[in-house]
Amino acid sequence: MRLSTKTKYIAYITILHLVLILLVYKLLFENKALFIVSEIFLLASAGASILLYNNFMQPIQFVKSGIEAIKDKDFSIKFVPTGKGEVDVLIEVYNMMIDQLREERIKLNEQHFFLEKLIEASPISIIILDYDDRIESLNSKGKGQFEQHNVALTGKKLEETGLPLLIELAGILDGESRMVKTNGVATFKAQRSHFMDRGFRRSFLMIEELTNEILESEKNAYGKVIRMMAHEVNNTLGATDSILQTTTHLLPDADYRDVKDALHVASERNQQLTRFMRNFADVVRLPAPAPEHTDIGLLTRDVAVFMQHAASLRNVRVHSETAGEVFWKVDKGQMEQVLINVVKNAIEACGSGQEVRIVASAEQVVVRNNGKPIDPEVSSKLFNPFFSTKRDGQGIGLTLTREILGNHGFAFALQTGTDGWTEFRIERS
Repeated sequence: MRLSTKTKYIAYITILHLVLILLVYKLLFENKALFIVSEIFLLASAGASILLYNNFMQPIQFVKSGIEAIKDKDFSIKFVPTGKGEVDVLIEVYNMMIDQLREERIKLNEQHFFLEKLIEASPISIIILDYDDRIESLNSKGKGQFEQHNVALTGKKLEETGLPLLIELAGILDGESRMVKTNGVATFKAQRSHFMDRGFRRSFLMIEELTNEILESEKNAYGKVIRMMAHEVNNTLGATDSILQTTTHLLPDADYRDVKDALHVASERNQQLTRFMRNFADVVRLPAPAPEHTDIGLLTRDVAVFMQHAASLRNVRVHSETAGEVFWKVDKGQMEQVLINVVKNAIEACGSGQEVRIVASAEQVVVRNNGKPIDPEVSSKLFNPFFSTKRDGQGIGLTLTREILGNHGFAFALQTGTDGWTEFRIERS
């Protein structure tokens, strides 16, 4: 067992004075006057030893009190000078250290508070991970984007959340930036970085949605091209068709039957090309929606009836279901066009004996079919402007659908589920 310096000092002084008292008693007991003087001297020496001990211990007490205050993170305690040189130097050093620590602590707290406010007010989603790459916290934007239906993500790894976007980002490395597209429409830019926390590395994700910016940029680009093409093509076709019609009427039937037939075919081709360009131009000239209180259940039933003939040609069944009375505020004509396009595509994906279901509720409209599933490589391109998987397709249907639903502010997605059914889901905002 190791003895402290304090114990050693007390033991040394005690033994020393006991030995001196014993020696004085043995040597000077006969000389009463000298014995009394020696005893008084020894008592004075013991008192001086105690005084010196207190003087030596005072700085140590200051140090111990200061250490306890620092342990308790109390930087408000300062010591008052005592008038003793050595102790006052120690007190001055301690007070300067406490002032510096307090200022550093205040500065760190202010920076931490500012950073928290900045993260919370950020317009992009920020996900902070712990040391084990589990989600520790999300800012307000992240909670609104990912923690829907009161499903908490705290404590889960990205691949355990069940959210396609976060699962896609599970393998992203620190310092890496990635563009991710979900449901064929929503586009996100994600970046992973890290910071040091108490000497250990921790990561965080910044996720920014670029859907609206990209869609607007795409629309401006293809709109400009379509307007230019339509102008040049229509000017040429109009003049050409006028010449063809005039020439056809001037030629006598008897002598130029074959020529007139060829001119008629050329004119028909001109008109088909005009209709082709008009379809493209309709996407650019799409008017803003004029919402009205619409019975969406009735609308889906009407569309199902309207598409029955096209479905019967492929031996496909089409039927609609409605959960009670369902009313949405939509542009009825535009919404009808959307449903016709979606149901038409669903029918074309089906074979004989398969079916298309239209299910309407207060929150969403879902068009389901159990036909050919969507190729995963194609799913991210479905809503690209004028993209089509059909040999003679123009890709106008889904482009127009995207524009109409976007103008209404509705979220939508097209994907094949694990059960093999393909769903086009329109969610009411």
